[in-house]
Amino acid sequence: MDNYNGEKEMPDRYSLRGKVFHRLREDILSGKYAQNDELREAAISKSMGVSRTPVREALRQLELEGLVTIIPNKGAYVDGITAKDIFDIYEIRSYLEGLCAKWACRNITEEQLDDLDEITYLSDFHIQREHWEQIFELDNRFHLLLYKACGSTVLEHILSDYHHYVERVRKNTLSSQGRAGKAAQEHKAILNAVREKNEELAEKLANEHIYKSLENIKKQGMENLMK
Repeated sequence: MDNYNGEKEMPDRYSLRGKVFHRLREDILSGKYAQNDELREAAISKSMGVSRTPVREALRQLELEGLVTIIPNKGAYVDGITAKDIFDIYEIRSYLEGLCAKWACRNITEEQLDDLDEITYLSDFHIQREHWEQIFELDNRFHLLLYKACGSTVLEHILSDYHHYVERVRKNTLSSQGRAGKAAQEHKAILNAVREKNEELAEKLANEHIYKSLENIKKQGMENLMK
């Protein structure tokens, strides 16, 4: 539950409140709910087969995340993720992903290096065959594993949240062989720097990787990517 200081605490994915929270957050981030849509407690509790209490708790948590606005005596309304939010998230990610790669140089295990190697190999295979769903999933796995390898649960959780917030845009940007191929090459370069424990280079390459993704977003047009 939220503590008395109003700090954000991520609900357990397997608790009732956690299941409702993650389902609603996924629906908001995927675009199922549009900005300013009302989230009706009664309708949500009925569709999910739960009481209104976990729905109410999940909505309060979503408000803390900035995805929902609750107006007393009126209802809960979707704020969602705006184009500016996405630009801001990529700007922040560029610094944090660089720090993550730097720390991964110090903490990554041989098993994690092997897993990342396998991901880059499989990415090349699926890019050649234009298997977009598999490419997107492998991109997810690469980043999430690198977050874990940094050795900081705090940084891992922050980056995992940001990574999830821009999932719809990331998926659309990777749906072309051009960007998917370049992203895979950038992943390989980051991995090689981490393997060689070159902290300065790993940080630089990870930072540039996110900036190149942002430049690609600007080129394709945010409106198209958020559809």
